[in-house]
Amino acid sequence: MSLSLPARKSVVSACLCLCVAVAALAAPDRAETDRWREQAGRVTIFRDTWGIAHVYGKSDADAVFGLLYAQAEDDFNRIEQNYIDALGRRAELDGESALASDLRMRLFVDPADLQARYAASPAWLRELMQAFADGLNFFLHTHPEVKPKLIARFEPWMALSFTEGSIGGDIESLALPPLAAFYGLPPTATAAPKPAPAARPTLPESRGSNGFAISPARSASGHALLMINPHTSFYFRPEIHVASAAGLDAYGAVTWGQFFVYQGFNDRVGWMHTSGGADVIDEWAETVAEPEGHPHFRYGTELRPFAARTIALPYRTADGGRAVRTVTAWSNHRGPVIRKDNGKWITVGLMFSPVDALSQSYLRTKARTYAEFRRTMELRTNSSNNTVYADADGTIAYFHGNFVPVRDPALDWRRPVDGTVPANDWRGLHALDDLIALRNPATGWIQNTNNWPFAAAGAASPKREAYASYMWRTTNPAYGAENPRGLNAVRVLDRERAFTLDALIAAAYDPRLAAFEFLLPPLFAAFDALPAADPLRTRLAGPVGTLRNWDFNTSVGSVPAALAILWAQDLAATFADRIKAEDAVVHEFLRDRLTTADRLAALDRTRTRLERDFGSWQTPWGEINRFQRLSGDVKPVHDDSKPSLPIGFAPSAWGSLAAFGTAADTGTKRIYGNRGNSFVAAVEFGPRVKAKTILAGGVSGDPRSPYFNNQAELYAQGKFKDALYYREDIERAAVRRYQPGQ
Repeated sequence: MSLSLPARKSVVSACLCLCVAVAALAAPDRAETDRWREQAGRVTIFRDTWGIAHVYGKSDADAVFGLLYAQAEDDFNRIEQNYIDALGRRAELDGESALASDLRMRLFVDPADLQARYAASPAWLRELMQAFADGLNFFLHTHPEVKPKLIARFEPWMALSFTEGSIGGDIESLALPPLAAFYGLPPTATAAPKPAPAARPTLPESRGSNGFAISPARSASGHALLMINPHTSFYFRPEIHVASAAGLDAYGAVTWGQFFVYQGFNDRVGWMHTSGGADVIDEWAETVAEPEGHPHFRYGTELRPFAARTIALPYRTADGGRAVRTVTAWSNHRGPVIRKDNGKWITVGLMFSPVDALSQSYLRTKARTYAEFRRTMELRTNSSNNTVYADADGTIAYFHGNFVPVRDPALDWRRPVDGTVPANDWRGLHALDDLIALRNPATGWIQNTNNWPFAAAGAASPKREAYASYMWRTTNPAYGAENPRGLNAVRVLDRERAFTLDALIAAAYDPRLAAFEFLLPPLFAAFDALPAADPLRTRLAGPVGTLRNWDFNTSVGSVPAALAILWAQDLAATFADRIKAEDAVVHEFLRDRLTTADRLAALDRTRTRLERDFGSWQTPWGEINRFQRLSGDVKPVHDDSKPSLPIGFAPSAWGSLAAFGTAADTGTKRIYGNRGNSFVAAVEFGPRVKAKTILAGGVSGDPRSPYFNNQAELYAQGKFKDALYYREDIERAAVRRYQPGQ
């Protein structure tokens, strides 16, 4: 297993890039198209009334072929974009400003290396990767009206560039500006000026998720239940079902372009991933010397040479032409150099083991028991996630992380450590038995909301003192702390004694915004301390009175929810730089580090905003907070003059279990969500698995499709549809049955 980028002597040149480009343009020959059509004949796709694809194949490879074909029918654009990003080819479309982003990927993702790994991978996995490429290529062959932006032909090895499914993998967490500066590349983009807090503050919605598992003892039916509730950008994963005669039968969310169900269930087990877990990305400060003109790093008493690798980065020129920027990338046994800091070169180590990662991601979907699921976890390549689990045998379980390097627990691994000390190297991986985990806790429930694991099962949670801090604390301070969603999750799970699917959904949509239980009292104290003659007392008396009488619940019709949320987001935006500089958790910073003047000024700005944009500070939350899907573009567009739906749930930062937020200012008066609850499923593992699901918008990325926005009304109301899992039910309800190419 590669723990970081291995030193390589291979040179990736412009010639290799040209060969890849030429291969991408080569038309398939007759033998290849005949092979595709033969495989398509072994695949049947059903579309149900919601447009969801149920893909059946004779073999697993046949099912994968059909799965990718069906995904491409729904949104080829997002599939291609994911692989443009994963392969480090964005600059070929976006120009020089994307060179640093491409280099970041190419420090790890080398096409020649992936081809070699593909050739050496197990035969069963090569067969699936071939089917992945064939399904996409057959779609393009049979849909000449679809014009790829860049990738006109997919190769099997490309599947190894995108193996884990998270929204923003480990590589993408590396900062671009210092990387660009170190390697002499153009800045990533010209930063737009920040809007003044009085204009339109927004709080980027955190990347995260909720996962709940309920034991038979807390279930009305006596069966285990699982809540699958990822918080991602909308339309990042479609809802789909893929099955084969060889034992595959998985339903859930698939990240566009991947051939495994990332979060979902089969008839026996279910799995939900939440971002967070252990510290899995570390940095070393390397002391550099240059004897004979070649960079070396000090390692104990030795001077060792950095490995050099030439990386060719094609890009689109300003006049629409093509050029290539060549970079010499440096690395050592720990990983590549990603920046310079105080005279030191900083190397980074992270998990890069694509064959094992892809194997683990796929094999978990075929697990039938806890023992089989745990066996897939032994590959230890799920680096960015926790896992919440439930099964038909009544087992519920939790794994806090999976890939956890062994290292010196006395060091603070959230900062670069001294690279001159050999003992500061990673020392292999922790065994699965060493990691923070739960199985069948006495409380009868498990929760994770991207918070620390020490409240995962109430009184039966793991004990903090039993684990090294790097097993639960990361460079993201929010993952190493409790959060408002976690506080509310514990409350709603502990009070219910007989969960049904509907009761589990109700718990997952509980409207309480727990953060304001501790954020509002300091505001009230600040208001009460104002002198009687202060004009601010008169101006804020109405909003403060409304907030004092609030029950902390959010809803479409709630005025105090609108006031509280916009006030808190104003503060978070105003103090964003300080929050980052102080390595603080947002809700803790707002609770502990503000002055009375800060709190009151933000409420005054909030009143001004509401009166300016909506005519009154007494505007209900649903008038402001909206769902709108106008186009299939990856970057959403919104328009206050176009139809939209009111949404009662709120940004997760304030404790909303059902999350709905925006990652940026949309340039509108209303707030249009573009991340949060996306695909959501509640599953019961009885003799026959039962599930209810909902998806933001719909499965298609084509605004002309009836499945583009057909789930929006249900989504906005927090209502679910019954999922069709068994073939007899699917055939009865299918509105279309066909084979790829028909």
